Amino acid sequence: MTIRVLLVDDDPLVRSGLRLMLGAAQDIEVTGEAGDGAEVTGLVERLAPDVVLMDIRMPGMDGLAATESLRALPSPPEVVMLTTFNADEHVLRALRAGAAGFVLKDTPPGDIVEAVRRVAAGDPVLSPAVTQRLIAHVTGPARETHRARGRLAALAEREREVAVAIGRGRSNAEIAAELYMSLPTVKTHVSRVLAKLGLNNRVQIALLVHDAGLTDEP
Repeated sequence: MTIRVLLVDDDPLVRSGLRLMLGAAQDIEVTGEAGDGAEVTGLVERLAPDVVLMDIRMPGMDGLAATESLRALPSPPEVVMLTTFNADEHVLRALRAGAAGFVLKDTPPGDIVEAVRRVAAGDPVLSPAVTQRLIAHVTGPARETHRARGRLAALAEREREVAVAIGRGRSNAEIAAELYMSLPTVKTHVSRVLAKLGLNNRVQIALLVHDAGLTDEP
């Protein structure tokens, strides 16, 4: 299956580099480009990309606002944010908005191509362990603890255990081993957690668990 990608960056040179990089992959097709976040929704509705590779900082509508707008669509594409800083203060907002992850602009070409493939397959760009380190770095002390715990209270006991394990950076295989579940059962619980909490991906589950202050509890 060909993965359709929309490139969004205000720098034409960056877009050109990304187009060349992604165009070399046989399973990826760059369907369009935009230099401003304000153009994105219209292009997505017309071109129906699977993945949007979007710069965070742009004049006019930035990538954060554009991502929030896209995720409100009935069938939104996955969004991967581009940034020059691995601790950009806007990364947290991007993840909360529903972005599937982020990549640095100086990431090796092969890794960016693989990131697009992973996101198109439904996996977040960030590994669980990297996600946990990022959350700890950019959020500082947990906030909105009461609200976050209230949302997690809607989960069944095993669902909550899986959610907390995701917040602690565990992969599905590690969760299966720790909680004595089969891998398919873990995946089922993850799907139920996402549906019950109205979240897009496991990165957002990890953020919610972090806000609830449960990542360090026994």
